[in-house]
Amino acid sequence: MFNDLARLLCECADLVAQLFAEPGRLTELAAEVKKREHEADEITHDVIVRIDRSFITPLDREDIHLLTSRLDDVIDLLDGTVRRAQMFHLTAAPVHAARLADVLKRAASQIETAVRNMKKPKMMLDHTRALKALEEEGDAIYAEAVGELFSGHPDPLEVIKWMELYDKLEDAIDQCDNVSNVLESIALKNG
Repeated sequence: MFNDLARLLCECADLVAQLFAEPGRLTELAAEVKKREHEADEITHDVIVRIDRSFITPLDREDIHLLTSRLDDVIDLLDGTVRRAQMFHLTAAPVHAARLADVLKRAASQIETAVRNMKKPKMMLDHTRALKALEEEGDAIYAEAVGELFSGHPDPLEVIKWMELYDKLEDAIDQCDNVSNVLESIALKNG
């Protein structure tokens, strides 16, 4: 089930990257993200039910719940980003949005690989280190993007719109780092 959530996270991150590369496909891509977000919610619910019914679990119950919740949180943030793009009637995107979405896509890929390697703690730790570097890269792009928004004589509506979208993308990248922290904890406990 972790693998399924990580796969859905990767798919959503890829769809968000496509959205900021091709904003004209907003409606189609938003529907695909929403579909995956619903699937993730169902898996999250199933995990919680299974935890409650299981006497013995392969990992600490708290770790299972926390990892499941953190993975679902990233997917929810991606869905929220797409919803805002719809509310703002996005028709074009600055390069910084595509760059943040690319970092997010790479972070999701690292998470998916780390989750697949949960039984190999040393490999999992390599991916959590890569996630930390991606979070720092995302912070740098975010700072550059926001700085550029306020340079010159910006259109206030564009500033509001892109601040919100940049914030959501950056929040999703930060949440990937939170997933990394949970994975790191699991690796250390089970290594």
